[in-house]
Amino acid sequence: MNNEYGADLITLIDDEGVEHEFEILDEIDNDDGVFYALLPTFDDPQSELESEGTYYIFEVIEEDGEEQLAEVEDDELLDKLAAIFESRFEELYDENAAEEE
Repeated sequence: MNNEYGADLITLIDDEGVEHEFEILDEIDNDDGVFYALLPTFDDPQSELESEGTYYIFEVIEEDGEEQLAEVEDDELLDKLAAIFESRFEELYDENAAEEE
């Protein structure tokens, strides 16, 4: 994930077999597990504008010996993770703004 030259992308396949591409924004590895903050990618700029920067949080689980991503179903855990991710996003934004000055 430390690729300074481009986005880290991941493709997920939903229950209907449709592929969706996401940019990996960040990763948390703590006592609760491993979690990714993912931002959907879009082919058309209008769809990207309409998304309002909504990101999704997925948990890395192991199923049949393979790592897979699953939705976080525990609302309390989801709120906790969102707070951590958003704090980290703010720190990153502040660092980038300071570098540009």
